[in-house]
Amino acid sequence: MGDPAPIINALDQAGYRLTEPRRALAAVIADQAGHFTAAELVAAARGRRLGVGRATVFRTLEVLEELGAVERLDLPNGEHAYVGCEPAHHHHVICSRCGRTSEIDDAGLRSVARDVAQQTGYRVDGHRLELFGLCPACLATDGAGNGGGRCR
Repeated sequence: MGDPAPIINALDQAGYRLTEPRRALAAVIADQAGHFTAAELVAAARGRRLGVGRATVFRTLEVLEELGAVERLDLPNGEHAYVGCEPAHHHHVICSRCGRTSEIDDAGLRSVARDVAQQTGYRVDGHRLELFGLCPACLATDGAGNGGGRCR
């Protein structure tokens, strides 16, 4: 993302106080190159000497997730991570090696959800998709995508 303004705007438009800790965390989130864990966000805040506690990080992530300014990802290894994103409906493609994420639009999944609803009798209220693989940069590190190292 790079720019903390979308996160700050989401908080402001939802009526949340724009406290200094929230502004500081918005900047740290905006600087993340890929997905990040809550623990990594706590460490980054400590590294910048922001004076933001662990509880504030977790509460802020919870609020930002509710607002759609960050999205929680369920990684293949069972861990949870977050990624800053635009609040419009989208899905994620996530690099399993470096953590880089890309947002993709609906990619035709609304029609798939309608088909599933018709076949099962369920009312489908929403969906999300997370695709995992190797990004172009990681694939290029060794030409075949099997080895290499972290890229960013």
